[in-house]
Amino acid sequence: MRTRLLPLLIVLMAAVLLALGVPLAVSFAGAQQQKVVVDRIDDTARFAALAQFVTVSSQTDGSLSSSADEQLETLERELTNYHDVYDIRAGVFYPTRAALAVAPKDWTVPQEGEMRDAFQEALLSRRSHDPQQVWPWQRHRLVVASPVIRDGDVVAVVVTDSPTGPMRSRILHGWVLIGAGEIAAMLLAIGAALRLTGWVLKPVRVLDFVTHAIASGRLKSRVASSGGPPELRRLARSFNEMADNVEDVLEQQRAFVADASHQLRNPLAALLLRIELLAYELPEGNEEIASVQSEGKRLAQVLDDLLDLALAEHTEADLRVTDIGALAAERVAAWAPTAEAKGVRLVGDCPPTTAWADPVTLSSALDAVIDNAVKFTPEGESVGVTVAVDGATSTVVVTDNGPGLTDEELARVGDRFWRSGRHQNIKGSGLGLSISRTLLAAGGGSLSYDRHEPTGLTVTVSVPRSRPTA
Repeated sequence: MRTRLLPLLIVLMAAVLLALGVPLAVSFAGAQQQKVVVDRIDDTARFAALAQFVTVSSQTDGSLSSSADEQLETLERELTNYHDVYDIRAGVFYPTRAALAVAPKDWTVPQEGEMRDAFQEALLSRRSHDPQQVWPWQRHRLVVASPVIRDGDVVAVVVTDSPTGPMRSRILHGWVLIGAGEIAAMLLAIGAALRLTGWVLKPVRVLDFVTHAIASGRLKSRVASSGGPPELRRLARSFNEMADNVEDVLEQQRAFVADASHQLRNPLAALLLRIELLAYELPEGNEEIASVQSEGKRLAQVLDDLLDLALAEHTEADLRVTDIGALAAERVAAWAPTAEAKGVRLVGDCPPTTAWADPVTLSSALDAVIDNAVKFTPEGESVGVTVAVDGATSTVVVTDNGPGLTDEELARVGDRFWRSGRHQNIKGSGLGLSISRTLLAAGGGSLSYDRHEPTGLTVTVSVPRSRPTA
């Protein structure tokens, strides 16, 4: 959940930062250009003031008066110094575009483009409009034109043509600082998002872990008090209450099964005793009394198995390092006479290997599996018991050449009281494998089933090679 929530928060915060950063960058660029434009306006105003003192004599030859000549020299000197120091082209032009004083000397007003438009605006007795915004990747120049007005008439126009390199460098430097600030803010936002999502989702992670623990059989697991939003803390408390109620119900159910099994054993034992006494009064070999005795013994076995199952669900495994090979070989030796009596060959391949297991539990599980294998294997066939190491687990694989199970039956084998319809006449309660699976699971082990080709069943008992975590 965190991997889905965190990108969403980051995208939203990035969008907010971009929405703030882009207008700030544009505003900064506009402010830098406006500063340059204001400086150029001040410069053109100063040159216009100097140009007002340069008058044309009314003589037909168009010569200048001595005072005007001195002012013209001053104007030319100012323009030349201005160009040399700032590398800005500047000039004063008559309305006819003839140059009165320019720097550099070969500069003229072009007949088209931005400079011509600015010149035409100045002829209308107003300063030229602010030039378009220049961005760092553009190499445009800034043109500012101001009219020289005398007696209400435009007698000349002052034009400045400025390079934009320094201004573009300042804009770019400002953008770098803004970008660095955005990155720093983004990193802070990511850190805050990590803390926020961790704070919000911590109760969810704890709840998920505890749910998995309870589903795995650790019914005592509970959600510890932790931080997070009030709604999730309330959910954790409700979950603990639900788990307590479920544990109470399961405990009552287990206790009921154990008590019922225990309490029924005495009346059943008394009933079987009376049936035995009744058998003495009937003719020897009576089929009905033999059937009643058989069903009574089967009911007693079911009650014993129910009691074992109730205890198994409440028993903790006594795990220890166990020689699986030696234990399996011992069970093979114990079941060999039974198999031989039925005409079945019991073969064991049990090399020494160690694992963490409850010896009593593992012995019971192997007894149940080998018993079933021998029980369903036809006379003249064999049952194999093989001990092996499979990565982090040690396995005991029991294979037989019996009738085997269908896919549907494989999905149900090991369920409580389940028996195949083909095996209803064979002795058993349907609880042995269920009890073995429950006891193995308490110690981190498992019981699995598969087909054995060409016929038969393969049952794998697995136990961990390293100590299971609580």
